[in-house]
Amino acid sequence: MSDHRIVSVELDERTVIWRNADVEQERRVAIFDLLEGNSFHPVELGGNGPWRLLLRVEDGRLAMDVTEDGGDASGTILLGLAPFRRTVREYFAICDSYYKAIRNASPSAIETIDMARRGIHNSAAELLMERLEGRVEMDFDTARRLFTLICVLHIRQ
Repeated sequence: MSDHRIVSVELDERTVIWRNADVEQERRVAIFDLLEGNSFHPVELGGNGPWRLLLRVEDGRLAMDVTEDGGDASGTILLGLAPFRRTVREYFAICDSYYKAIRNASPSAIETIDMARRGIHNSAAELLMERLEGRVEMDFDTARRLFTLICVLHIRQ
């Protein structure tokens, strides 16, 4: 019987130098939502799941250390991050605008910025699914939440 889902996710804190309160909240929500409902099957590792996941950045690549919870299947899935650089920059910029707007903009301005933010996030999720095609099967919501965590790993300020 298979159980293709993530039951634990951690970020390698050594790769994250700084986070503000807004980013920390995004991280907490992304992890909570991811664990509440996801579909994740690392095809190239075999195994039936469920899966434990450690995310880190190593030499400009995302390293996903995947371990079957209580099982034998484990390995590291590497993903080059170069195709995501522009999207991550755009996502950071729109999130910054969104957080500033929440504090003093009109509801319609906030909604417009939020729509743009969701659009970038959706495109990034599609790119993540495309780049992992044949190696990891996941649903769209799982890809969105993983992209959020990839962004958290990129913060170096």
